[in-house]
Amino acid sequence: MNLRFSRFAWIMVSLLSAGQVAADSYTIDSRHTFPSFEISHIGFSTQRGRFNQTRGKIALDSKARTGHIEVSIDANSIDTGLEELETRLRQVDFFNTAQYPNITFKSDQVEFAGDQPVAAAGEITLLGVTRPLRLTLDQFHCGVHPIAQREVCGADASGAIRRSDFGMKAFLPAVGDEVKLRIQVEGFKD
Repeated sequence: MNLRFSRFAWIMVSLLSAGQVAADSYTIDSRHTFPSFEISHIGFSTQRGRFNQTRGKIALDSKARTGHIEVSIDANSIDTGLEELETRLRQVDFFNTAQYPNITFKSDQVEFAGDQPVAAAGEITLLGVTRPLRLTLDQFHCGVHPIAQREVCGADASGAIRRSDFGMKAFLPAVGDEVKLRIQVEGFKD
């Protein structure tokens, strides 16, 4: 009985370990990862901005067609090209960065077409509120980086949220509710 249990335990450990080894792990390159946003500015134009500090991990297993994403965005790193607007956006009625310094996205549902990831369904947390978010991967490519000589994967992702869903209601409806997200991301293989 002990021998059977030991074999069973060894087989289970081997299977679990094999699944974990198969996924490739990547660390986000903060120098080439910039989540950005677009929002209607009083109906006259589109206000754009980005966040300059992002960190996180991505794991992909193209054979098993699975993946895991964890990203943290420093809300204080907001950059619109207008210092007074950035100061305003850090305040309580917008990003409230004193209380909520990070915006996070987590996903265990990476969708594949063949061996290529094409979308990630997960949850975004902003201002302490968590809501579903699906990001479409508009482009995905892996290869050896010509300068760093290391394996890297990159993607362009897009999605949208309603800022009012997170309690960010300042200047509605003059300033748009829908926020279009565009994210360029690169990660080096661990």
